[in-house]
Order: sequence, then C-alpha cells, then structure tokens
Amino acid sequence: MLSSTQASTPLSQSEALAEISTLELAQALAQRLSIDPKDWHSYKSDRNAHAAQQAAAALVFLLKDQPKEALPRFNQAVGWLDRSVKMPPCQGH
Repeated sequence: MLSSTQASTPLSQSEALAEISTLELAQALAQRLSIDPKDWHSYKSDRNAHAAQQAAAALVFLLKDQPKEALPRFNQAVGWLDRSVKMPPCQGH
C-alpha cells in the first residue's frame, strides 16, 4: 500500500515516459508534428516542418513493423530537406 506521501508525489519525466510504449510515443510525436490542412499556408515553405511530419509518420510505420510503408515517407522527408521535393500547389485553389 502506498503512503500518502508516495501517492501525491508526481512522476519524474523519465518515470512518466517509461510508462508509455515506444509506439505510443512515436504516435504522439506524429500527431504533434502533423500539419493541419487549415495551417497549410502557414507552413507551405517550411521544409523542416514537412520533413519532420513525414519522418515521424515513417517512424510509426517502422515501429509497427511496416518498412514498406515507412520507406517512402522517409524518402519524402529527405526530399523536403534536400529540396528534391517541390512545393505542391495551394490546396484551396
């Protein structure tokens, strides 16, 4: 049984992260880095944001043991960074 002191002591960041699976962490990261369609104009020239979104999605597929799904997303992330991927036209036009 936990004492009242133990019950009220918050978990350290390391302890809190240890409670979450690697896949859950990757999914949370992918969600956090996802660019919402309504924010497209704000991020249209932010290659790092696009690369991070693709890399995080790729990581989720890799952790789900789906390398065939992960590879094109990693390649897309690299393309954003090396400028081989061109900016798509505005989604609203």
